Amino acid sequence: MGARWREARVCAVAGGAAAAGYALAAALRGAWPPGAAEVAVPFHAQLWDLAHGRATGDLLFTWNSGYGAPFLADFFAHLMNPFSWLAVLLPRSQGQLAVFLTAELSIGLGTALMAHVLGRLHPGPHWLRAVTALGYGLCAWVPTVGGAAPMWLWGLVSLPLLVLAGDWCLHERRWVSGALCVAVAWAGNLYTAAMATATAGLVLAVRLLAVRRPFKAAVRATGRAVTLAAAGVALAAPVLFTAVRAAQEAQPESPVQPLGPSGLGGHLAQLLPVTGSGPPVPDVSIGLFGLLLVAGLPFNRRVRPRERALWCGVLALVVLSFVRTPTVLVWHGLAIPAGGPYRVPFVLSGLLVLAGWVSLAHRPDRWTLLGGAAVALLVAAIAAARHPAPASTWVLLTAGGGVLLGALGTLEVRHTDRRAGAAATAVLGCAVLGGLVWSAYPALGGPAGATATGASVRAAYAAVWQSADWPRARTDPGPHAFTPNDPLLLDGQGGGYASGYLPTVTALLLHDLGAGWGAGGRQTASVTDPVGRALFAVRTRLADGPPPTGFTVVRAAAAPPLVTVLPPGGAPDTSSVWSRQESLLGSPVYDVPEPVPDGGPAPTAHGTSGWSVPPTPAGADGTAFAAVCTPGGTAYFHGVWFAGTVSGLGTVYRSDGDQPTTAVPIHELGPVPADGRVRVVLHADAVTQVPARPIGCLRPGALEAAVARLARTGATRVAAGGHSVTAALPPGSTGTALVSVPAAAGWTCAAGGGRHRAPDSVLGMVGVPLGAGADRIDCSFRPPGLDEGLTVVLASATVITLAGVLGRHRRAARPPRRRGAVERARREGASGPRSG
Repeated sequence: MGARWREARVCAVAGGAAAAGYALAAALRGAWPPGAAEVAVPFHAQLWDLAHGRATGDLLFTWNSGYGAPFLADFFAHLMNPFSWLAVLLPRSQGQLAVFLTAELSIGLGTALMAHVLGRLHPGPHWLRAVTALGYGLCAWVPTVGGAAPMWLWGLVSLPLLVLAGDWCLHERRWVSGALCVAVAWAGNLYTAAMATATAGLVLAVRLLAVRRPFKAAVRATGRAVTLAAAGVALAAPVLFTAVRAAQEAQPESPVQPLGPSGLGGHLAQLLPVTGSGPPVPDVSIGLFGLLLVAGLPFNRRVRPRERALWCGVLALVVLSFVRTPTVLVWHGLAIPAGGPYRVPFVLSGLLVLAGWVSLAHRPDRWTLLGGAAVALLVAAIAAARHPAPASTWVLLTAGGGVLLGALGTLEVRHTDRRAGAAATAVLGCAVLGGLVWSAYPALGGPAGATATGASVRAAYAAVWQSADWPRARTDPGPHAFTPNDPLLLDGQGGGYASGYLPTVTALLLHDLGAGWGAGGRQTASVTDPVGRALFAVRTRLADGPPPTGFTVVRAAAAPPLVTVLPPGGAPDTSSVWSRQESLLGSPVYDVPEPVPDGGPAPTAHGTSGWSVPPTPAGADGTAFAAVCTPGGTAYFHGVWFAGTVSGLGTVYRSDGDQPTTAVPIHELGPVPADGRVRVVLHADAVTQVPARPIGCLRPGALEAAVARLARTGATRVAAGGHSVTAALPPGSTGTALVSVPAAAGWTCAAGGGRHRAPDSVLGMVGVPLGAGADRIDCSFRPPGLDEGLTVVLASATVITLAGVLGRHRRAARPPRRRGAVERARREGASGPRSG
């Protein structure tokens, strides 16, 4: 009991110190993790709504974002970190605090587990394990990448958890517990779990090969690891199957240049503390203490040559895999993530910490320390020659290095003196923690400004809540935007959604109807024109407004119901954004004139593909287009990918299109004058493309008449569940019932009480054929892959349960053995006799 209590204290101190260090760095910087407000905070707000029964959707589907989108895959991706549920206990407006606490606890638990795993890797001084583990919990990846994404920080927990499971395989024990550890890692976050599993496999391979053991024992350990991993992953099958199917249906990622010309110096610089900004390279620094230990490992003659060679070889292999594009793709599941090509450095940081501990546990002598210092200085010199480092890096290298080397030297020279050892350990702990906090300070970014928990956001949430009329009509938080996920943040029903699992059908539907997008379609936005809002039954919206809130509430006089009826007819017209809107509306409401070049640099016509607009020289007139519309109407311009300035009818605005990454939404120009002439001038930054019919004029009174017809012929009553919608229609309705929801895979619908089947896609919207006549429709959504995943998890749970029962029965049938002899045999098999 005493040993267990001591181990618990060591792990608790390590975890607490790491969490406190991260909190101290954030407090000194006065900043939340950069980027947390854009994605993590809105998703935690949705979690709060789900837990408190305030959400319009459920775990399977969200009515908030993308005008209705699958949600389970995003829930698994963003909210399966167990600590995320702290958001439920806090006020909804404290999303930033919830994300920060989730990060804190993940860092603490990951560091505590690493401290325990170091002891399983090789016995050594307990408190030095805690000091060494700090380099993992506060590695450079944590403040730069992980802190803003609690989902990825679960990887910080998964890696030591899986290494621990590998240790149990090595000792041929706890197969069931190991499978559960794998399941916890994979259920928490697939992305980081896959990387951590590969890394844990490398650690197990090193340990298997580092000590000569019987071939059968190695085969048994390997077999246990493979079966344990397979059972654990199968136990997380609902997460895996749902994510894979959602990824297959998702909008493809924009092409990203994975690796820049960072060179050797740029990569070596990331091993140093407090590295300045530069080309994108992996953030792998574990602090100067860890760097000295790893750099000294090749010189530590107290570590068996075979073990030294294996650890150095594995580190070199992983480092090389981080600088080659094909292997970087493998680490990231064959897809370089947008925003940066390195999301996995924590696994290399973990390997560095494990290798450093192997050296420290064998009590490095003075030649080892001098060799490590020389390598660290060589790294610093090469990095400084090609990648300038800030002054703080040199302060830590000189002053901090001297303190660390002095303390490590004391541990070697006076290793029999308990007081000297305790003092040296205390100095090491303070120096290591101080250096890691100093390194984390600049990585957290600038001081906090306006955040997603500010007064304006609370005012917007209150405005959306007071205007709620779901499911009779939508309340759209856009086009005004605080974050890319405002519908989740403000609990509205809008088009904005930033997600790696955003269905292609959703992105293309909104794009084709004139809404903007970013990140190549993985970030959609609300529609900005009145016809688009009518198509999605938007009655109330938030538009840009004056301070202090920055928004204004706009209410439409009327909106169609969520379910309308299109009369029987021909195929929809897809020749322009205006014709697509009219096809879904079921009424012609636009004048769509053919534009005529009217001055400035001449554009090149490409038929139905559009116009190429040449760049406008500085100080020159732009390319002009003229068109004629019905006087009294309202003119709109849709440039889609146009980059430059647009002016017309007294309106001037900046268009920042960038094909295929950024699409610009429809923009209102103003009322059509009495002569009907609409002239638009484009000042292009470079050669760019605009559609063949970029100008559309909404005829006076046409939309109002169309909305009145839709209200008259559409649903008389609409009821929406978490992932279902039911609508009562006028008796004998024929044609197609159009549900203003993207037709994502997973919907099934029935008309008139008939059999459920996959609905039609009407330009990307859910369409339910009414046949000879129907008075109601029923639609329900179920994520693809969920049923298969539940089947697999049931089978896996059965296997794991049987294995547990059989294992317990077999242990009970064995004759009692002396525990001390067994434990000694296990340690000899894992690490071999300690040398030195």
